[in-house]
Amino acid sequence: MSLASAGSARAHVGSKDVFETVQAGPYRLFVTVRMPNVIPGVATIEVRSSGASVSGIEITPVPITGEASKNPPTPDAMTRSETDPAFYTGSLWIMASGSWEVKFAISGRAGLETAAVPVPAVPLAILKMQRGMGWTLAGLGLLLIVGMAGIVAAAVRESRLAPGIAPTAERTRRAMLVTAASVVVMGLMVWGGAKWWNVEAAGFADGVYRPLTMTPTLVGNELGLAIEAYTPENTRRVRSNQDFLPDHGHLMHLYAIRQPEMDAVFHLHPEMTGAGEFKMALPAMPAGTYKLYGDVVHASGFPETLLAELNVPATMLGGALAAEDARGMAQPLSKGELPTSFKLPDSYMMVWERPEAITAGTAYAFRFKLLNATGKDATDVQPYLGMAGHAAFVKTDGTVFAHTHPEGSAAMQAVELANGKSGGGMDSMLGMDMAGMNMNHTMSSVVEFPYGFPTAGGYRVFVQMKHGGVVETGVFDAFVR
Repeated sequence: MSLASAGSARAHVGSKDVFETVQAGPYRLFVTVRMPNVIPGVATIEVRSSGASVSGIEITPVPITGEASKNPPTPDAMTRSETDPAFYTGSLWIMASGSWEVKFAISGRAGLETAAVPVPAVPLAILKMQRGMGWTLAGLGLLLIVGMAGIVAAAVRESRLAPGIAPTAERTRRAMLVTAASVVVMGLMVWGGAKWWNVEAAGFADGVYRPLTMTPTLVGNELGLAIEAYTPENTRRVRSNQDFLPDHGHLMHLYAIRQPEMDAVFHLHPEMTGAGEFKMALPAMPAGTYKLYGDVVHASGFPETLLAELNVPATMLGGALAAEDARGMAQPLSKGELPTSFKLPDSYMMVWERPEAITAGTAYAFRFKLLNATGKDATDVQPYLGMAGHAAFVKTDGTVFAHTHPEGSAAMQAVELANGKSGGGMDSMLGMDMAGMNMNHTMSSVVEFPYGFPTAGGYRVFVQMKHGGVVETGVFDAFVR
């Protein structure tokens, strides 16, 4: 048996911002929502419009579920750029943790259309006071204490004397004693305030987001994943499969990436066998330590990415790869940066039209193309799990993981909930309507993924596309400034 340790994560590890392409009638919006690290906090929204001309956009923050979802606040108007009429900016207060949506009301020549983008709101950190501010407040507090002590001393020593009369030695001595007592009292008040502050800070620290833990076990090639709450009283503890929504037909999307070289990747789909229990038979995998990233979506629409590590021994005899699973192999990170053209096992080629320079915190629509064995656009491309493709953007140090789709980084089922659908099917209001689609239907050889790298450094990108009944994985590298 091989055991692995669980880690902490959130919906898209280290990548809290949401990038989404919204199709609302004739209007097409490229939406970026930058979520705050603390809740309550201010989310900033950026929108670039295309398609029909847009004259104005209003935004509203609303919880996806619950009574508050029925009583939205007054919408805020986004500000149109003076230099770029297709670019809008705005901000919204997010007042509580949970699964939220940003509602968009788009007006223009084609009339009024609405759409919504789901966003997970959780406090991720405790903001520390700036050192300069701390010293300033400490100085002001000391000045206040000294001033109060001086007022007490003067009141006891001179307040009942006529003008010009000097205080007696007895009055002076009494003033000193009372002043000392007042300093002690004020010191006790400061100490009590510090104790109260520490209790409040500890309470807030307990409220900082802690994800479900994922503990893997491996017996033979049978992988088991135990999903538990961080604490037993956590309301998000898993009671049944009703706690999760199927995303692209699966309750979990599991990426396994071999460390530290990131030269092997698997996109797998364990099945839920009990409350908080997932299992699957692993395919043949190269031996080594794998970092596991498990994407799940709660019934509220809140997504999470769970982390763990798994040691795959050389003695493991894996089975065949399932039809909807995918694998990819690439040269190790230590061998240098991968090119923008990746040769696939069946002589097809995947090409990344990578920008010359990529900067952190900037939203992009990254474009990939699948070419056939003759170097021409592939004509046998098919939907993979209901989408034109899937991509995982992973930082080489493991601090960032984001599983994205052509419509964006939000989970499809959260998108459906936000837009008033059941969240149980394969439909999406953002992009292709998959209802009734023939999964053998051929489609474009080009796919785009909206995303922005959150921090500078090296990244490895894994892209899955399907053609001729085969799921291919292209692997690419990027250095982000």
